Amino acid sequence: MEISYRLVIFGLALWLCGDVSLRGVTPVDLAQLRKQLVVAEEADDKPAIIELNRRIVAVVPNDSHAWENIVQGQFEIEDYDRVAETLEAWQKAVKRPPAAIEHFRGDLAAKLKDYANAERHWLAFLARKPSPGDAAAIYDKLANLCADQSRWADCASYHAKAIAAKDSASRRVAHACVLLRLRQWDAAYAEIAKANKIDSTDNEVKTWLPQFERLEEFLPQIRALDVQIAKSPNDSALLLDRARLFTLAERPLLALDDCERAMKLEPASMRARIQNGEALLDVGQPDDAAKLQISSNLARDKDKHVSDQALRELSNEDTQIAQNSGNAESLAARAKTLRDLRQIPLALVDARAALAIDDKLAAAHLEAAHDLDALDRSKEALIHAVKATELNPNDGAAWYYRGVLEAGRADFPAAIESLTRSLKLGETLEALRKRENCQRRIGRIDNANADLKRIRELE
Repeated sequence: MEISYRLVIFGLALWLCGDVSLRGVTPVDLAQLRKQLVVAEEADDKPAIIELNRRIVAVVPNDSHAWENIVQGQFEIEDYDRVAETLEAWQKAVKRPPAAIEHFRGDLAAKLKDYANAERHWLAFLARKPSPGDAAAIYDKLANLCADQSRWADCASYHAKAIAAKDSASRRVAHACVLLRLRQWDAAYAEIAKANKIDSTDNEVKTWLPQFERLEEFLPQIRALDVQIAKSPNDSALLLDRARLFTLAERPLLALDDCERAMKLEPASMRARIQNGEALLDVGQPDDAAKLQISSNLARDKDKHVSDQALRELSNEDTQIAQNSGNAESLAARAKTLRDLRQIPLALVDARAALAIDDKLAAAHLEAAHDLDALDRSKEALIHAVKATELNPNDGAAWYYRGVLEAGRADFPAAIESLTRSLKLGETLEALRKRENCQRRIGRIDNANADLKRIRELE
């Protein structure tokens, strides 16, 4: 009788608040709601599940299972404003709020990128002494939260606590990966070995073990650089050398750490910029690479990495420019290296810097011509190409490129003349093919056929 009386009083209160649908709810009605809930859950009808559980807690405010279902449903439909309201109502509806409320509040804060409160609520949940499985799951979340903030030491600590709560192969792998970020090589390899021993068929183990094995090939060189960097932490060249090894080992995040340090030490270093951009592209951050003016067109070798030769050239050119900022030749040379890497805006900056120092430098004009043409500014490009041939009339490559630009602007007689000058300085198939085409365009068929004959001889 007492229970029925309380239900009637609660139903009357709801009616007074305007919720007519719950007036006079009886235990029979409640049983019907629960049956309807089973049907809704079988149909995975989330709005219905939320509504039916809402009606249940209106009758039985201390039904934490129903409250939990509401919150879960609201999370699934990403109705985070309602999640906050529901958690507040749940807190007030029960005499002893369950630990799950803290768990959900942590989840909500994490969804909203409120990392400090997420950590606070999850730690409060852990203070309630949950089961080992639940504790391990929360430690996993805390570790991931720290990873999002690059708090690697805290991340490793939480992974270790998750393992202590409930060990598994996948948790050992996660811990090993974070230990790599901390460059704790021995500890990382010990963890991946334990993971493999626990369950060699685990998907995480099968994914990560080959990657650890690849990195292991480079570890002797990396360890040697670790020692040198510990003695000279501000040596950007050493950092970039180690970053290169990480890139070759397919560990771009480790490479990025070293590249970013190197760039802070040497902001003008193009080698640091290129390696930094490559690492950002490798970790899937093209927008951040673009902020460094590194495009996704970055030229790579067959191994999908920037070539060693290009990095050596950039390193030498950086050094020469750093030693003498007025070295126009080195700026022009670096412009060519950057162009070969398909980083045209950066190349043009160097070409123009070289010309600002020495506007009589043919190589700088030729580089500017290439860069401007790549940016679809052929008219400006031709001006520089003409200047390059005037300053150095013995450069066959400059005459060839001038001819290409002239042909592109449909000035075929001029193009033929330039290409002929190039061929006199050194015969190439490219120049012959281009001249043959130009001669056909203006009806010089005999000359074109003569070029074609020579092309076939050379081929």
